[in-house]
Amino acid sequence: MSLEWRPAEVGDIEFARQLTCSNMLPYYLRHDLLWQDEAFDLAWVIRQNWIICRDEQTLGFVSLSRDARALYIRELQIDKAFRRQGAGTWAIGQVWAMVAVEHRPALRLTVFKDNPARELYERMGLRVVGEDECFFRMQRDAHA
Repeated sequence: MSLEWRPAEVGDIEFARQLTCSNMLPYYLRHDLLWQDEAFDLAWVIRQNWIICRDEQTLGFVSLSRDARALYIRELQIDKAFRRQGAGTWAIGQVWAMVAVEHRPALRLTVFKDNPARELYERMGLRVVGEDECFFRMQRDAHA
C-alpha cells in the first residue's frame, strides 16, 4: 500500500469533523461526554493537520500540536473501511519521524481506555504514563 499525506486544506474540515464524530461518538456516549462540532472546529484551526491518502482515496487524518515537552497526536482517525490495512501504523511512523527531525523529547497522545487503538499505540512503542476516569495518557520517549 503506497500511502502519503498532505497538509490539510480549509475544505478538509468537514471530512475530518464527520469522520471523528462517526468514529468517536460511541466512546463519547459510553463515557457520558458531549460531542461538540464547535469544539472540534476551534481545535482544528490551531493544530497542524495532515490528510492520509492512498492514490486518490482519502483514508483519514492526523492532527498534531507541540510544546517544549512533546509532539502530540491530538487525533488519528482512519475511516472504518480502511482500518487494519497499515494506515495507522504508517501515520504514527510518519509522526515519530517528525519527533526526531524536530528534536522533541517525546511523542504523546490520549486514548479512551476502551479503544482498541491502544494496542496499535503500544505496538508503536507508546506506553501508558497516566490515566483519568476514561482516558489513558500514552508516551514514547525519543531517547528511550
